Parts: sequence; C-alpha cells; structure tokens
Amino acid sequence: MRAVILISGNGSNLQSLIDEARKIDLEICSVISNKENAFGLKRAERANIMTHFVDPHRFKSREDFDKKLITIIDELDINLIVLAGYMKILSSDFINHFSGKILNIHPSLLPKFPGLNTHQKAIDAKEKYHGASVHFATEELDGGPVISQEIVKIDSIDTKESLAQKVLEKEHILYPRVIHWYTQNRLKLINNDCVELDGKTL
Repeated sequence: MRAVILISGNGSNLQSLIDEARKIDLEICSVISNKENAFGLKRAERANIMTHFVDPHRFKSREDFDKKLITIIDELDINLIVLAGYMKILSSDFINHFSGKILNIHPSLLPKFPGLNTHQKAIDAKEKYHGASVHFATEELDGGPVISQEIVKIDSIDTKESLAQKVLEKEHILYPRVIHWYTQNRLKLINNDCVELDGKTL
C-alpha cells in the first residue's frame, strides 16, 4: 500500500517503518517534513525515498500550509498517511480531505496525557503504567479513536528520559503492527468515532 510519512524530527519511528516496510506491505512513497533540518529526512534519503520540506514560514496560515501539503500528497496517489513525530496540528480541511486514512502514534495511554511532555506528566501523576497509543487522526488533538496500545511499567527510578526510551521501544513494535492491519485492509474508521478490525468493533 502506497503511503506518505509526515515527520518533524529525528524519525526513529520512520526508521522502524523503513526497516519493516516489506514485511508490512508498505510502500513509502515520500517523507514530508515541516523542519528543514529534521534528521528523519536524512534517514529517508539514505533509503532512497523521495523527501519534501515544506516551510511553514512561507504561508500566512495553517490552512494555507495544509493546502500545499494536500496538493503534494494528492499527486502521490497514496492510500495512507502516517504521522511519525509530526509536530504541527493538522487543519480541519486536511483531516477531512484524508478522513480514515491518517494514523498517528502518541506516547501515552490515551485518553490520558494528550499533547506534549507526556512522560513527565505520567511521572508527576504517580502513574504505575505508561505507554503508547496508535489512533486514527481526527479534528480533536490526540482524540481520535484508539486502535491499539503498548504498556510499560513506571519504576520508582524512572526519569522522563528513561521512560521515553522504554516507550519508544514499544512504539517501534506497535506502529508497524497496526500499519500492517491497515495495509491488509483489516482496519477501518467508522463515523469518525469507531474503529473496526476484521469487521468487529474495537
């Protein structure tokens, strides 16, 4: 299945998808970043994947920026958009244009701790467990229906850095697995608020 991956930074989840692409029936057509120096762009170039840098400073609004993204992605004729550490909030126009085709991974057990600084928030809240979630992207930030999660135990000696590393290792297992469900046409978003896997509501 043809896909585009949106990134803003290091691209460790992107690398795990590059490494697993054949096994999960994924053809990564392009990697797009809103950050010119994102290391993920170098990862893509090393794998001979086409890259795009779209400079947000050239656009008057988020909507104008996303219109450019839509144009680029439409020309690629893809079936899936993978958000992998993409740090810009997507406009309603973008979400609706690609409804049911956008997957996101988030470093918390949603609905707990949407947004940023999730690892420190989990520690501060004295949570016993933390983890990662993959969900369909909808207009609500980190609020789309959750598809699958991986859990880690928070130890008393954990810092936000050590916890982040634990979660990242789980992300590299979780994201390829869920994307494979999608590329096999096993996964669907229903009415923007419900997920079906193999015809059964999750």
